[in-house]
Amino acid sequence: MVSFSCIAETMASAGSKLQLKRRIFQTGFFILFIFAPILDLFRLDLNLGHFIFFGQNWTLGLEALQAGEGTAAEAVFNIITRAFLPLLGLVLLFGWVSWKYGRLYCGWLCPHFSVVEMINSVMRKASGKFSLWDKKKSLYRVDGSTVKTDKRYWWLVFIAVAGFAFLWAVIFLTYLLPPKEIYYNLAHFSLTRNQMLFIGVATLLLMIEFMFARHFFCRFACAVGVFQSLVWMANKRAMVVSFDRENAAQCQGCYVACEDECPMRLKPRSIKRHMFNCTECARCLDACEQVQFKKNLPALLTWQNGQSALQESDR
Repeated sequence: MVSFSCIAETMASAGSKLQLKRRIFQTGFFILFIFAPILDLFRLDLNLGHFIFFGQNWTLGLEALQAGEGTAAEAVFNIITRAFLPLLGLVLLFGWVSWKYGRLYCGWLCPHFSVVEMINSVMRKASGKFSLWDKKKSLYRVDGSTVKTDKRYWWLVFIAVAGFAFLWAVIFLTYLLPPKEIYYNLAHFSLTRNQMLFIGVATLLLMIEFMFARHFFCRFACAVGVFQSLVWMANKRAMVVSFDRENAAQCQGCYVACEDECPMRLKPRSIKRHMFNCTECARCLDACEQVQFKKNLPALLTWQNGQSALQESDR
C-alpha cells in the first residue's frame, strides 16, 4: 500500500510542474530577449534610421515620396499598412490576452520579472526578506523548513544586481545600434564615448531600480504591466486567483505561505481590486496546494474564470 508521505511527495512534485513550465517559458524568452538584436529578429538601427524585422529593413515606405517619385496617397497607404495596422494588431492581440488572463506576459515571459524573482530569492537568503522594504521577515519555505540567513549572501545580491544591470544596459544598446559593433567594441575595450556613457548611466539607473525599486517599477511604473492590469480589471470574468472563503478557517496554523511566495508582495487571499498587480505566476497557488495537501485537504487558492470569477470581482 502506498504511504501518504509518498503521495504527498508526488503531489508536491506535480504542484511544482507548473512552475517548471513557467521557468522554461521565462528562460526561453530571456534568451530571445538577448539574441533578438544579434540575429536581426527585431531592433531599431539608429545608424540606418529604421527598424529591422527578421533580417529585413522595416521602413514606412516614404522613400519614393521623398525622392519626388511617389504620391501622397501611396505614402499614406504605406504608413497605414506598415505602421498603423501592425501596431494595432499587436495591441489587440496583447489586449485580448490581458482581457482573458491578466498580466500573463509579466508572470510567464517578462525578462524584468525573471530578474525580480531571482534577486528576491538571493535577498531572502541574505536578510530573510524579499525586499528591503518588507516589514517582517519570511523565514519559512513552503515545505515548512526554515530559511537560514547569512549576511555573506549580500555579496551575491550586489553581484546579481550589478551584473544584471550591466547586461541589460548592453542589451538595450544592441537594440539601438548594430550588435556586432557593440560587442566588438566591448570585447576590445574600444567603446565610443557615447556608448560608454549610455552603458554607464543605464547600468547605474538599473542598479538603483533592481536594488531598491524593482517591485515598485512592476506595480506602478511599467506601462506594459499597467496596461495589462487595466484591461484585466475591466473584465469581471477574467481568470483570477480565487480564495475559498467558506473554508478560511483552514488557514489557521499556516505561516501565510501564499503571501511569502508572491514576488509582487501582494496578499493573494484579497479580492480582485486589491490584486491589481497580480502577474498570474501561480506561486501562491502552488504554495497553498502544498500546505493543504499535508492536511489532506484541497487548496483554498485556485484559478477561476467566467461566472466563478465574480466572487472576487464583485466584492
